[in-house]
Amino acid sequence: MSETTSASPDAGRVPGAHIADPGPLGLAGFALTTFVLSMVNSNIVPQSLVAGALGLALAYGGIAQFAAGLWEFAKGNTFGATAFCSYGAFWISFWWLAEHDLVGLGPQGYKAVGVYLLGWAIFTAYMSVAATRVNLAVLTVFVLLTVTFLVLAVGWFDQESSGWIKIGGYLGLLTAAAAWYTSFAGVTASTFGRQVLPVGARD
Repeated sequence: MSETTSASPDAGRVPGAHIADPGPLGLAGFALTTFVLSMVNSNIVPQSLVAGALGLALAYGGIAQFAAGLWEFAKGNTFGATAFCSYGAFWISFWWLAEHDLVGLGPQGYKAVGVYLLGWAIFTAYMSVAATRVNLAVLTVFVLLTVTFLVLAVGWFDQESSGWIKIGGYLGLLTAAAAWYTSFAGVTASTFGRQVLPVGARD
């Protein structure tokens, strides 16, 4: 039997090649939601406005980012799928926590939030190791996010001072800026047909 007739029709086909890059969408959803919440955490806008971030957390940071992760699965990108589905689930769980659970946790509830944030810091830390094989822009997002989660976790454990949460808010703003830049680099690379903004791609 000849090689032509025995080969699968899908041989050599790149998985998900017909799907547009979902990365810029996932990064944009993460960036905007992080930006809004970090404006509150840093006290640049009043704490009472945190409710304004909840719908955004559910729709853009949560559902849209989770969908981007599913498309990354279709494209065969394990890193992107794990990251976007996880952080999409993070924002959905954050929305649920803020809307339903936080009040019911009682006077010690802040410790549960601290553990929650610490767990996400651990996840983000090992994703940062994997990000070293992607590019410098993505690595910057993950390193900043790891530090942000750690600082916010300390802030929630230490309810005697809001200083840690404020610092975490400013770190979150840096994280959002890095994610927006990386998203912008991906969008312009697609529309211009070449890499316009440097991302520190691996050779």
